Amino acid sequence: MNIILEQIIIYGLGALLTAGILTIYIRKQIKESKIVDEKILLAKEDGLHEPVSLYPVVDPFRCIKSGACIDACPEHDILGIRNGRATIINASHCVGHGACFRACPVEAISLYIGTEKRGVDLPHINPNFETNVPGIFIAGELGGMGLIKNAVKQGNEAVENIIKSLNSKVPATYDLIVVGAGPAGISATLAAKKHNLKVLTLEQDTLGGTVFTFPRAKIVMTSPMDLPLYGKVKLHETSKNQLLELWHKVIAKYEISILENTRVEAITSENGSFNVQTSQGETHTSRNVLLAIGRRGTPRKLNVPGENTEKVAYRLLEPELITNKKILIVGGGDSAIESALLLNNQNEVTLSYRSDSFSRLKPKNAIAINNAIKNNQINVIFRSNVISIESDSIVYSKGDEKESNKLPNDLVFIFAGGELPTQFLKKIGIDISTKYGEAILKHT
Repeated sequence: MNIILEQIIIYGLGALLTAGILTIYIRKQIKESKIVDEKILLAKEDGLHEPVSLYPVVDPFRCIKSGACIDACPEHDILGIRNGRATIINASHCVGHGACFRACPVEAISLYIGTEKRGVDLPHINPNFETNVPGIFIAGELGGMGLIKNAVKQGNEAVENIIKSLNSKVPATYDLIVVGAGPAGISATLAAKKHNLKVLTLEQDTLGGTVFTFPRAKIVMTSPMDLPLYGKVKLHETSKNQLLELWHKVIAKYEISILENTRVEAITSENGSFNVQTSQGETHTSRNVLLAIGRRGTPRKLNVPGENTEKVAYRLLEPELITNKKILIVGGGDSAIESALLLNNQNEVTLSYRSDSFSRLKPKNAIAINNAIKNNQINVIFRSNVISIESDSIVYSKGDEKESNKLPNDLVFIFAGGELPTQFLKKIGIDISTKYGEAILKHT
């Protein structure tokens, strides 16, 4: 009898202990889920819940709540644990580096682009980075992968695939013409040099591509990468200048030649090779072409009187050299905000934005601009549109007001995004389709 009683007590205590642990676990899970729910609600209110580029999609049937995806993401609060499963929070902050994809121990994450509401135009590319036009390849941001590490990797891999099908008997001056001298283009050029290909690299602006247009102090979030010929480079929070210094060092070391300020106007095929026509009036022939251009393409203009004057610019290169100026910055994205913050210490800065409030800003930028507004360091005119740009002022409209307003002004910076090179690609013959939520990277 005593033995039975002891067993009942032991089992009872065990059951109570198990119930206690289970209760604590459930309460903790409910608390964590509530916190994530609040973050999702706030993200929706701030317009940060909808993705703007690549973003993770979690398979709830595979997810085991390891938290590895959350720990691996350096952007913070992209993912969170809700109801025992990983879920998206601030999708618009995702930069598509795929850290969560690689970290998941059960392969429950895929990287998608586009949503049911917001489609994203992408050119057709096969797994070898070749388009539907044989001999023309695409790597980097234009193909959907924008992070520096990914772009470098793709530029190298694209060249490796080009070598496999290279026909040296086709009459042409070059084996490969690389269009774009950003991360993907530089990587591809180095890979071509490594394999002794005759390569020509063309850049419509200057070395660095899109990176060059960033403000000097902008931090380029990246991770260790492997450059062809050069080897591994350990970069984490690196400024634009540091990255450009690396490019110059690598190019000088391996005697790479890049034709800057040379825009490609047209690409046509002839007798198995390609004629690449440039803005300099020259035509170069090549057996293969690699497009390593950005998705921003040509800066989007306001199309208002006075926009073609010297006081108007579409990128900020040397903010520390601009002092004692009355500056208008048009736009409400991260580039506009970052530029305004860089200029406001030595200038009188006004931001013109067509919407009621800022949305989809990086958390640091959102905090910084709100503090600047609160402290009267930057003047912001919401619901405003520039009507004309004059020599010493700008004219703008505000909201539903019929009367125009005039603002004294010395310089104007326009950050209205870029027009995708869709027409350029279509003219070449490259097929483009709109992705409404399709997997770009998934486990097989």
